[in-house]
Amino acid sequence: MLREMIHSTSDRRHFLRGGNAWIALPALTSLTVDGGTLSASSHAKDGPSNFVAIGTYLGWHQNAFYPSEAGRQYVMPETLRPIESYRGDFTVFSGLDHRAGNGHNNWSNFLCGDTPGRYSFDQMIADGIGQQNRFASLQLTTGSGEDRTGKGAMNFSKENIYLPMLRRPSVLYRQMFVTKDDRIRTEYLLKSGKSSLDHVVTEAKRLSSKLPQGDRDKLSEYFHSVRSLEQRMSRQLTNLDRPIEDPGYPLPENDPITPNLQMEASVIMYDLIAIALECQLTRVATLFLDGLGQVFTINGRSLSSGYHGLSHHGNDPKMIKDLVLLDTAHLECFAHFLKTLKAKKTAEGKTLLDDTVVLLGTGMGDASRHSNRDLPTLVAGGGFDHQGHVVTGSDQGILLGDLYITIAQKLGLEIDSFSNANRNMNQILS
Repeated sequence: MLREMIHSTSDRRHFLRGGNAWIALPALTSLTVDGGTLSASSHAKDGPSNFVAIGTYLGWHQNAFYPSEAGRQYVMPETLRPIESYRGDFTVFSGLDHRAGNGHNNWSNFLCGDTPGRYSFDQMIADGIGQQNRFASLQLTTGSGEDRTGKGAMNFSKENIYLPMLRRPSVLYRQMFVTKDDRIRTEYLLKSGKSSLDHVVTEAKRLSSKLPQGDRDKLSEYFHSVRSLEQRMSRQLTNLDRPIEDPGYPLPENDPITPNLQMEASVIMYDLIAIALECQLTRVATLFLDGLGQVFTINGRSLSSGYHGLSHHGNDPKMIKDLVLLDTAHLECFAHFLKTLKAKKTAEGKTLLDDTVVLLGTGMGDASRHSNRDLPTLVAGGGFDHQGHVVTGSDQGILLGDLYITIAQKLGLEIDSFSNANRNMNQILS
């Protein structure tokens, strides 16, 4: 009997313990609970289990995000080319918005609807499906240089209270994998190249010997992904104690949290979200892609202006070209996330992508004009029958909130209204 394997009968979470280390396990079909065996069929359900929302503060350049053609047979636009191989797994929507006010101060309309700062869509979902998990929801951000308590805030509780976002991957990692008193030990592990898995290797081997081949393969794949993530994080810590001249601005202690390291941080955050979903630590996560004055270097060339400056391009062709390069870099990180979700399997045999509704969008339709109309939106995964490019809009009486109602209903929630929307898009996306 594996006394070190702790389980919960309500949500099928399992952990391996070795010393002070606790490692969450992915859902495995053959783990025993109270003397019985959990079968996939006994917990099978038709709809997806998880929801992830990714929002960019400075929007997506519409002309490079939207396909020129409607329907499934469209030419992939430049920004979306990194996810070309997943075109059957997502739908692009053009013309949708919340009819909210314009300007950066109204950015949080992305998840709040027509009234920024109100009960956000992610928290509605978390209140409906996330309360039995270790984290009801995760609020994460990359590229942030400040605490977004005002403009740019993304997540709000039912009481309209702003929910802070985690910027440090190591903090999230520590919360997921070790006890709250283990900060020094965690940093030592990451910097030394050791792994938290080293502490549970004996129990992992003992558990693996009792599992069928399919679960052994899944466990091995999961441990490999944890080690790979730790290795990437350790590379971000290598310069922690290296003496350098004072550059005149605060340096990060260990994490890639400076705005110019946004892409590096995003990949790590995406990996952590995937692992959190796989282990059923949470069912709801959001990632806020902030945009400030950082100047990025892409393909060996520094862009012509900072992120915020490029978004306010004033139709300058050179600035638009660099902005699209930056948007595309974000989509390359997103492609990594889709690949990760599609490679992982749930205990029911679905891909984690099919078990997760992924919303990619923004509260800013055109940052150059401070317009919150026509918000570029993409929905991936979730087991939907994806439609390619859907052209619609509020001129047809359809709001972005109608899409959110469809997403909520797909997740099993009995919601028939959101903000100023009270229809759905079930006839378009099912």
